[in-house]
Amino acid sequence: MGSLFRSEEMALCQLFLQSEAAYACVSELGELGLVQFRDLNPDVNAFQRKFVNEVRRCDEMERKLRYLEKEIKKDGIPMLDTGESPEAPQPREMIDLEATFEKLENELREVNQNAEALKRNFLELTELKHILRKTQVFFDEQEGGLNHTTESMTRALITDEARTAGASMGPVQLGFVAGVISREKLPAFERMLWRACRGNVFLRQAMIESPLEDPTNGDQVYKSVFIIFFQGDQLKTRVKKICEGFRATLYPCPEAPADRREMAMGVMTRIEDLNTVLGQTQDHRHRVLVAAAKNLKNWFVKVRKIKAIYHTLNLFNLDVTQKCLIAECWVPLLDFETIQLALRRGTERSGSSVPPILNRMQTFENPPTYNRTNKFTKAFQALIDAYGVASYREMNPAPYTIITFPFLFAVMFGDIGHGAIMALFGLWMIRKEKGLAAQKTDNEIWNIFFGGRYIIFLMGVFSMYTGLIYNDIFSKSLNIFGSHWHLSYNKSTVWNNKMLQLSPATSDYEGTPYPFGMDPIWQVATSNKIVFQNAYKMKISIILGVLHMIFGVVMSWHNHTYFRNRLSLIYEFIPQLVFLLLLFFYMVLLMFIKWNRYAATNAMPFTESCAPSILITFIDMVLFNEPKTPPKGCETPYMFWGQHFIQVVFVLIALGCIPVMLLGKPIKIMQARKLANVQPITGTDAEVGGMSNGGAVGAGGGHHDEEEMSEIFIHQGIHTIEYVLGSVSHTASYLRLWALSLAHAQLAEVLWTMVLSIGLNKEDWVGGIILTVVFSFWAILTVGILVLMEGLSAFLHTLRLHWVEFQSKFYLGQGYAFQPFSFDTIIENGGGASGDAE
Repeated sequence: MGSLFRSEEMALCQLFLQSEAAYACVSELGELGLVQFRDLNPDVNAFQRKFVNEVRRCDEMERKLRYLEKEIKKDGIPMLDTGESPEAPQPREMIDLEATFEKLENELREVNQNAEALKRNFLELTELKHILRKTQVFFDEQEGGLNHTTESMTRALITDEARTAGASMGPVQLGFVAGVISREKLPAFERMLWRACRGNVFLRQAMIESPLEDPTNGDQVYKSVFIIFFQGDQLKTRVKKICEGFRATLYPCPEAPADRREMAMGVMTRIEDLNTVLGQTQDHRHRVLVAAAKNLKNWFVKVRKIKAIYHTLNLFNLDVTQKCLIAECWVPLLDFETIQLALRRGTERSGSSVPPILNRMQTFENPPTYNRTNKFTKAFQALIDAYGVASYREMNPAPYTIITFPFLFAVMFGDIGHGAIMALFGLWMIRKEKGLAAQKTDNEIWNIFFGGRYIIFLMGVFSMYTGLIYNDIFSKSLNIFGSHWHLSYNKSTVWNNKMLQLSPATSDYEGTPYPFGMDPIWQVATSNKIVFQNAYKMKISIILGVLHMIFGVVMSWHNHTYFRNRLSLIYEFIPQLVFLLLLFFYMVLLMFIKWNRYAATNAMPFTESCAPSILITFIDMVLFNEPKTPPKGCETPYMFWGQHFIQVVFVLIALGCIPVMLLGKPIKIMQARKLANVQPITGTDAEVGGMSNGGAVGAGGGHHDEEEMSEIFIHQGIHTIEYVLGSVSHTASYLRLWALSLAHAQLAEVLWTMVLSIGLNKEDWVGGIILTVVFSFWAILTVGILVLMEGLSAFLHTLRLHWVEFQSKFYLGQGYAFQPFSFDTIIENGGGASGDAE
C-alpha cells in the first residue's frame, strides 16, 4: 500500500565516510532531505565535539550578517531574493566568506562611527547657532529701549553693599551662561534654579521650533535655549552644577555683539561644510549597504548550510584510525538508491577515491513515521499529526480525511452563498500561492489561513453542495426546477400569515419530491419549516455519524491484518463491529424503513400518525420494554413482522460481545504463557503481532510480553468500557452536525430579516441610499460572524469528530515524526541546525 495510506517503510543504516569526503557527502544528503541522523555522542558535551570550532566560526559569520541585515533594514534598502538556493560552499571557501564579512563589518562600523561623530558635531553647531540667534534677541531687547527691565533685574540681583560699592566704582556687570536643554526638563530645571539660588538668578528661555536629531539613536528631540544671569562666582558654580545635573549643554557666548555676529558666521560656514561631508558619508554608507543587500540572502543560506553540515558531522563517530567517520541514520527504503547516488556525487565532488558504505542494520527499535506529502495533502496530514504522529506503518487517516473533513464541515455550514465566499477566498490563495509564499510574513493568523488554503477551498465547495441540498443561499431558496407544491392560499395569506403550515396530506402536494434538495416552497411554511428541517437534519446526522464510526472500526481491521495480530482481530475487531452494527446501524436501518413505509398520503396503518418514534423504539429495545399501545387505527407498534424478536436477539448478541472484548484477549494471553511454562514469556506472533521491516515491533502489536497479567486485565477493561460507553456518547456527539446546521441557518435568517430587509423595504432614491448603507453593514456581519466565526466553530467541531469519534476506533498515534536533515527545512525555519546537534 502506498505511503499515503501507511507511513513509508524505514531502515536503520550505518554510514561509513572518508574524512575528506564527509563534508561533501553530508552536503548532498542535506540537499536531498531524506536522511535522519542519530546522535552517536549523546554523552559528549557540545563544546567538546570535533567540529565545534567550525560551528563557532559559522555563529560569528551569522552575527555579522545579522548586523548587516539590521543596517540594511534601517535604511529601507530592499534585499534581493531570487528564490534560488545556492549550494553549500566548500570548507576552504569559509575563509573567503569570513574575510568578506569582516571587511564589510569593519567598513560599516567605521562609517557609522564617523557619521555619528559628524552628527554630534552638527548637533552642537546647530544648538550653538540657535543660542547665538536667541541670545542676540535677548540683548537686542535690552539695547532697544528695555533698559528699565534690565535695571530692575540688576537691582534685584545685586546686594545693598555691592550697590553702594558700585556707586563709587561704576556700574556692576552681571555674569551669564547660555545653553540648550530638553524641553520637557525645562519646568523642573527652572524650579530647581529658583530654589537652589534662592531667587538670585534671572532665566530667559526660548523654544527651538524645529526638532533636533539625536546622533546616538536617531530620535527627534525638542529642545529650548536658555540664558541665566547671575552675580558672583559662587552662583556661577552653583548654576553650572545644576545644568550638569539636568544634562543641559552649555556653550560659550561672547558678550560683545560684534563677537557674537562673527561667531555666528563661522558657525554657519562650518554647518554647511558638515552638511557636505555628512551627505558624502551617507552616500558611501548607502553604496556599501546596497552592494551587501544584493548578496545577503545568498550569504545567509550559505552560512546556514555550512553550520548545519558541521552540526550534523558532530553527530558522527570517528573510527580508531581517525580517517573514517561513522554515522547511523534512518532512511526510507524506497529512496535507498537515491541516497546512494547522492553519496557517490559527494565523493566525486571531494575527489576522494574511497566510496562511502551504506549498510542496513537490524534493530528492534521503532522507526520514525514518514508520510510523504505534497502541497495539497500537507495541510490534511498536519491536522492528523496535531492529534498525534501515527505509529510506524499504522493506517494513516489523512487520505480519508481529505473527503470526510470538508464534508462533515459542510453539513454544519451548508449555505451556497457562504460556501462560495469561502471557496473563492481559498481559490484566490491557491492561484496566488507562489507570490504569497514568497512574501514570508510573520503574521501567524495569515500563515494558518495560507497553510490551509486547500482545506478552505474544499470546505467552501462542499458547503455549496450541502447548501444546494438544503436549498439555502443567505437564508433564501432557489427555485431551480419549479416547486412540486401548488398552494391554495392567496398572496395576502402567504405574506401575512405567520402560522402557515404545509401538509403533504393535502392536494397542494403533487406527490413527487423536488428533484434535488429541499423544495423552495418551505420558505413560506413559517410554522412547521423548522420542524420539518429538524427531523431531516437530525436523522442525517445520526446516519452519517454511525457510518463514520463503522468506517473507523473497519480501518482497525487493516491494522490488525497488516501486523498479523490475530488476538486483536478476533477478540477486539469482530465484537466491536458486531456491537456497533446490531445496535446503532440497526437504528439507522429503522430510519430508512420508517421513511419508506410511512407517509402522510398512505392509508392506515401506514400513515404518519402510526409511525413509531425511532428514539423510543431504540430505548425500548435496549431496556427490553414492551412498546406502548399504538394509536387508534394503527394495527401494531412495530414497523415489520418479527421486529421484537429480532431486536431481542440483537441486544443479547451485542451484550454478549462485551465479555468477549473484556476477557477474550487477556485469557488467551494467559493460556499462551501457561503453555510455554514461562512467566512472563516472549510473545508469539499471534500474541504480540508480527515484526515489521527492520525488526521493529508494529504499531498494531500488543506489547504484552513484559506486562503483568493484572495490568493486561485492567488495560483491557478500560478499553472495553471506553468503547461501549463511547459508542453511545459518540453517536450522540454527531448530533452537533444538526445543531450547528440549525444555528447557522437561523443566524443567516436573523441577519436577513433584521438587517437587509430594512433596506429592501424602502422605496424611491432614499431607499437606494439606505439599502447601500444597510447592505454594507449586512455584508460585514455576514463575513465576520457567519463566515469567520461560524466557520471557525464548525471547523473545531469537525476536528473533534475526527480526533475523538473517528480516530479513536483505530488510530494509536504513538509514533514520532521522521525529521530528516534537510537544508530546505533549516533555511525555512531560519535556524542553523536541529536541536539534536546540541
